[in-house]
Amino acid sequence: MNTALSEYILAIITCETDKVKGGGCPVFLASDQEEMEKISLLLARILGGIVHDLENGIYLVCKH
Repeated sequence: MNTALSEYILAIITCETDKVKGGGCPVFLASDQEEMEKISLLLARILGGIVHDLENGIYLVCKH
């Protein structure tokens, strides 16, 4: 039986600070949409995760 975590959120990237509250995951603030996309792609590459667009101004980098 495997008891290790296998799916989790590595980072949250947003331009809209009022939509995200601090918690157990790092939140990265971008100045615009272009910077948000760049940060999320770089973090996904570095952390070995996948980017998910919530289509509300928030990107998640997740590990599956």
